[in-house]
Amino acid sequence: MAELVTGEAVALDIRVARLASRGCAFLLDLIFQGVALYIVLYLTAMTSLVADEAWTVGLSLLAMVAVLVGYPCLFETLLRGRTLGKMAVGLRVVGDDGGPVRFRQALVRALAGFIEFWTFYGSPALITSFCNRRGKRLGDLFAGTIVIQERAPASALFGPVAVMPPQLAWWARTLEISMLSDELAMTARQYLSRFWELLPEVRDSLGVRIAAQVVEVISPPPPPGVRPEILLSAVLAERRHREEVRLAERWARRMRRLGLPAWGPPGSAPAPVPAMAMAGPPAAAGPVRPGPPPPPRFSAPAPGQPQFLPPPNYGAGPYQNVLNTPPPPPPQQPPYPPGR
Repeated sequence: MAELVTGEAVALDIRVARLASRGCAFLLDLIFQGVALYIVLYLTAMTSLVADEAWTVGLSLLAMVAVLVGYPCLFETLLRGRTLGKMAVGLRVVGDDGGPVRFRQALVRALAGFIEFWTFYGSPALITSFCNRRGKRLGDLFAGTIVIQERAPASALFGPVAVMPPQLAWWARTLEISMLSDELAMTARQYLSRFWELLPEVRDSLGVRIAAQVVEVISPPPPPGVRPEILLSAVLAERRHREEVRLAERWARRMRRLGLPAWGPPGSAPAPVPAMAMAGPPAAAGPVRPGPPPPPRFSAPAPGQPQFLPPPNYGAGPYQNVLNTPPPPPPQQPPYPPGR
């Protein structure tokens, strides 16, 4: 991810295209250009039957320039920053301000690409991409453009990043998370959003380090045997839930100060409650027996059930067979002894 500032001074988080995806797009464009160049050179060679050799050589040079330079310039201008290869991979060329690429910028990229790829076999583009923070090649630096990913990864289609695991809900609601800073919460959220993009050893070591920092500022400590990504997901989901409740209470107080109903559409009022309904039924004669105790608000997982499951937004990998598993039923309360 990288930050892009638009012309209206709005900062946007964009997904910069990586070297692998840009290489795949270039290979596809190379195939298309090779086929087009073969067809055009074959047609220009046929002119040698009716024209002299100088005319054939001139048409051949013009055809090569049109295919090698005109192809990326024309497609990026007409398709708003996309060639056939970029369209297949899901990439797009935009300006540094986020706007669509212009003809001048597309022409500069195409001319620089002819030198980078066809003259020096892509070595300048490779070196510049490794040295630049946004992966720009020389053509992007000269034209003031950047290549971004238009398609979101499949893991982003499963909903929020942090989802409450059912077997950790009873623990998360007792948490004291006032010491959890916004910076640490953002670090944990970014780790969860890129969980399946990391290598397994990097993913585990980074998760353990972030989870250790989170455990230091929350209480009570988590149950033993919880994986780092599941722990972070539970903490972030509970933090988001409390923020939503706090905002809802603030909105209700503001509406009451204005003399409006706290909930419902504007202009609606709560239905009047009869006095008899508020007073309740008359008290019965004789001793009053207490009713059964209410069920516990927080319950631990039942024995024999899986203790901790991953968030349901993890749609691939080792957790794909345990998605959306319902929480275990709360333990049954013993019956009240007779005569009480």
